Amino acid sequence: MTLPSSSHNGGMPRSLVTVDLASIRHNVRSLRGVLDRAELWVVVKADAYGHGAVPVAAAAVEAGATALLVATVAEAGELRCALPAARILVLGSVDPSEIEDARGAGVELCVSARDVPDGISVHLKLDTGMGRWGMSELVTPFPGVVGLMSHFASSESDPTFTELQLERFLAATAPYAHLTRHIANSAATLRLPAAQLDAVRCGIAVYGISPFGVDEPVEGLRPALRWESNVALVKTLAVGESTGYGRRFMAESPTRIGIVPIGYADGFRRDLTGTEVLVAGERAAVVGTVSMDALAVVLPAGAEEGDAVTLVGDGVLIEEHARVSGTIGYEIACGIVSRAGRSERVFLDE
Repeated sequence: MTLPSSSHNGGMPRSLVTVDLASIRHNVRSLRGVLDRAELWVVVKADAYGHGAVPVAAAAVEAGATALLVATVAEAGELRCALPAARILVLGSVDPSEIEDARGAGVELCVSARDVPDGISVHLKLDTGMGRWGMSELVTPFPGVVGLMSHFASSESDPTFTELQLERFLAATAPYAHLTRHIANSAATLRLPAAQLDAVRCGIAVYGISPFGVDEPVEGLRPALRWESNVALVKTLAVGESTGYGRRFMAESPTRIGIVPIGYADGFRRDLTGTEVLVAGERAAVVGTVSMDALAVVLPAGAEEGDAVTLVGDGVLIEEHARVSGTIGYEIACGIVSRAGRSERVFLDE
């Protein structure tokens, strides 16, 4: 069954994002399979990394996730309306003006100080090396504290420092092992079993995107997001002719190009020139400057106007695009946006 996120206009949108909720459930179950006794908590902040917070959260809970993690009280409120029984933790800082909303929504907060109002369950955060939020030294847990946490800085790339952070956390929290302790993200969950403790906080892996930036499937995880458009116009460039701003691509021989009505305003970044997409199922290079509303590809033989263009899916991975643009898969996924009259996101649930 396909669930649209907005009313369908009757035709193919210029940008179509499809999120496979069956893959979300599969990934949650796969991640639970690598755990010993720890609970799996799923991070759905930033609209579930661009995948759709409410449908993804519901699928994750159905597959066995026991808590949902967001960045703001507003995100928590949206989830609470849709999932009244879910356990929800706000990871980000909370303004005093938001406390009543947090209390009313029955959500838990992550805090780095003792000054916490009554009636809210909190998790004390210890800075073990991230150098961002968190206490330099853990205070004695007080009434209302239900968890102790920290945050790895480089678990995907630096096992030595990651193990040092874990040692610091375990030493500081050893007297309070009766509380829920959690530090592992996706990378640590998959590569450092000792960090799993009482709960793990998995985000990127739930969406089938590698926390290590590699193309090989990790623990059998499946990408949940597919992004499609179409060839809106076919042009043949003569020798010396160019396409796009700055004339960054100039034809050295007669070259058929396709113009795709997707650009950086849709989340296909300007620095993705040189990446590859699929046109009618065949690999095609993105050439010239990606503009706000369009990009150009060198067309495979036989490709024509109206042919399908797969920006993500069928072997074209978010991780590939991230490497071309010099970023991480998280940013590519979070940057895919919907625009009225141009874009649509649908959810497959079967």
